[in-house]
Amino acid sequence: MNKKMLKAAAITAGAIFSLGSVFASAQEEARNLDELLNFVKQGQVTEAQENKAREQRFTQAKADQRRLLEEAKRERKRQEDISARLEKTFESNELLIAEKQKQLKDRLGTLAELFGHLTSTAGDAATNFENSLISAQYPGREEFLNELIGKMSGSDQLPSIEEIERVWYELQREMTESGRVVTFSSEVSKPDGEKVQQTVARVGSWNIVSEDGKYLTYVPTKGSLEELARQPSGPFQGWAADLVGATDGMSKFGVDPTGPAGGGFLSALINSPTIEERWHQGGYIGYAITTVGVIAFLIAIWRLVVLSAMSSKVNAQLKSSSANANNPLGRVLKVHEDNPSMDTETLELKLEEAILKETPSIENSLTLLKIIAAVAPLMGLLGTVTGMIITFQAITIFGAGDPKAMAGGISGALVTTVLGLLVAIPTVLLHTIVNGRAQRIIHILNEQSTGIIAEHTEANLGSQGQ
Repeated sequence: MNKKMLKAAAITAGAIFSLGSVFASAQEEARNLDELLNFVKQGQVTEAQENKAREQRFTQAKADQRRLLEEAKRERKRQEDISARLEKTFESNELLIAEKQKQLKDRLGTLAELFGHLTSTAGDAATNFENSLISAQYPGREEFLNELIGKMSGSDQLPSIEEIERVWYELQREMTESGRVVTFSSEVSKPDGEKVQQTVARVGSWNIVSEDGKYLTYVPTKGSLEELARQPSGPFQGWAADLVGATDGMSKFGVDPTGPAGGGFLSALINSPTIEERWHQGGYIGYAITTVGVIAFLIAIWRLVVLSAMSSKVNAQLKSSSANANNPLGRVLKVHEDNPSMDTETLELKLEEAILKETPSIENSLTLLKIIAAVAPLMGLLGTVTGMIITFQAITIFGAGDPKAMAGGISGALVTTVLGLLVAIPTVLLHTIVNGRAQRIIHILNEQSTGIIAEHTEANLGSQGQ
C-alpha cells in the first residue's frame, strides 16, 4: 500500500510540475481560459509520449547489456580454451627442446670442446683487435668475431668452415701486420676538430704517424685516428715525417714500446709538464723567487764587470811609479805622495783611512748577494708549505680517492723549493767569485799600504842615524 501511495504521489508531483510548466508557458502566450485549457491538454499528451519513449530506451539498453554480457562470457571461455591449449603446446615444446639438445650434444661429441676453444679464442682476438692499431687500416674485424661468438653461444646454429678459417686468417693477419711498416690513406682528426685526409704510416702495432710527422692515436669507440694534442719534442717529429715519405731503406723513428698496450709511455711522456709549465706551478711565490734570482744574477754580473775593470787599473798602477787617482790603489798611494814628511804613525792612520774609504765601493752589493742566497731557500720553503696546505684542504673536501690529483698537488708545491735552491746555489757561487775579486783588491791595498809604511819608517830611522 505504501509503495502505491508513493507512486501516486510521484505521478501527482510530476503532473503538478508539468502543469506548472505549462501554466507558466501559457501565461506568456494564452489570451483566454480556453486557450489555457488547450495548452494544459497538449502538455499531458506530450509528457505521456516522452515517458513511453524513455521506457522503450531503458528496455533496449537493458537488452543490449544482457547481450554484451553473454558475448563477454563466450570470449572468456574461448580465451581460457586457448590458454589451456598453449600451455599443453609449451610443455610439449619444452620436452622436444630438451630431447633435441640431448641429440645435438650427442652428435657434437668432441666438437663441443673445439667450439669452446674457438669461442674463447675469438673473444680474446675481438678484444685485441678492438684496441689494435691495425684495425685503423682493417676496420670491422671485431664485428665479425662478435657475430661468430653470438652464433656459437646459441644452441641452434653452428659455425661454418669458412667462418672458422676466417678466424685463423684474422689471427695470422694480425701477427703478420704487427711486423710491417706500411702507409695508407686515412681520415685524421686535428686537435681543433678539423678532419683531413692524409697519408699515414703504421709501424707494426706500435705507432701511427701522419705525413706531417704528427703522432696519432686510434680511438676504438669512434674507429678513427686523432692527432695527439701534444707531440713529443726533439727530432721525433722530423723522423716520423721522413718515415712516411721513405720508400725503402732504413729510417730513424721513435717507437713507443707500450704502443700495443695502449701507448701509456708516449702519453705519459707528452703529458709531462714542460719547464715553463712547472715554473708556472710555483705560483706567485715562484715568480717572486725567479725575480730575486734575476736580480742576484744581474748584480753579480755588474759587480764582476766593475771589479774586473778596477782590478785591471790596479794592476796597471802596480807597474806605474806615479799615483793615478782613477783606481783605489792610486788614491791610497797619493796620500803618501801628498804627505812625504809625515810621521809614521800619522801616515799609517791616513793610509788606513784611505783604505776604509775605498772598501765600501769595492764590496758594494756583496751583502745583498749573501742575503739573496740565504732568503731564496726560505722563500721556496714558504711556497712548499703553502702548496701543501692547499693540497690537504682539497683532500679534506674531496677525499684522497684520486692519488694522481694528490701527487700533482704535492709536486706543484715542491716546485718552489726547487726554484729556491736553483736561485740560492748559483747565487752562493757568484757571491764567492765576486767576493774573491773584491778581497784581492783590498789585499793589494793593505799590502801596498804596509809596504809604504815600512819604507817610510826605514827612511825616518836612516835620517835619525845620520
